[in-house]
Amino acid sequence: MVSAGAWDGLENVVFDGHTREEEYSDKSVTENTRAAYPIEFIPNAKIPCVGPHPKNVILLACDAFCVLPPVSKMNLAQTMYHFISGYTALVAGTEDGTKEPTTTFSACFGAAFIMLHPTKYVAMLAEKMKTQGATGWLVNTGWELLNAKYKKTDIFGFEIPTEIEGIPSEILDPVNSWSDKKAHKETLLKMGGLFKKNFETFANHKIGVDGKLTEEILAAGPIL
Repeated sequence: MVSAGAWDGLENVVFDGHTREEEYSDKSVTENTRAAYPIEFIPNAKIPCVGPHPKNVILLACDAFCVLPPVSKMNLAQTMYHFISGYTALVAGTEDGTKEPTTTFSACFGAAFIMLHPTKYVAMLAEKMKTQGATGWLVNTGWELLNAKYKKTDIFGFEIPTEIEGIPSEILDPVNSWSDKKAHKETLLKMGGLFKKNFETFANHKIGVDGKLTEEILAAGPIL
């Protein structure tokens, strides 16, 4: 193993106190490690690292409860709702002491690091997506799915593709992975309730110039 060297920034990586060599196989702190390095170390990197405005905005969520679809196409208000919710699940191996999956919400997917109120970032993102005509997606990549056929899900109202070439259609709707459909519905309702409870913090904040976007975003949440 080649040492990362002084040019690198490492997080949660154990190293030998005498030789200062990294011990990448040591998981005593956590399995969740990171490294940062100069962009010039990537042979085919585009420098300067500037590109056009994106036409697709992809939000990623780790839903360990298997009720959210693997791929969802969202309208603007839904995209803002889930951006401000910042939902994911804490699972074993990513957080110290986590043994079972638990829900967690982090506004804008980074509440601990943002300086302004989350609704400020939501307003900025909404304006840029509206100006550029960008499409919002939850969980998976979306630019090959624009012309697919969709159906709406219960509770969250997501548009999910009914078929994608090369992928079994039954896995596109999470309900098909549940043998106990009643348990699926109960878990889905519970998840929807957690989203609504989390969003109460933001319900009284006006988003956008006239505050109209606030109503649209609130309406884009789960319907119980």
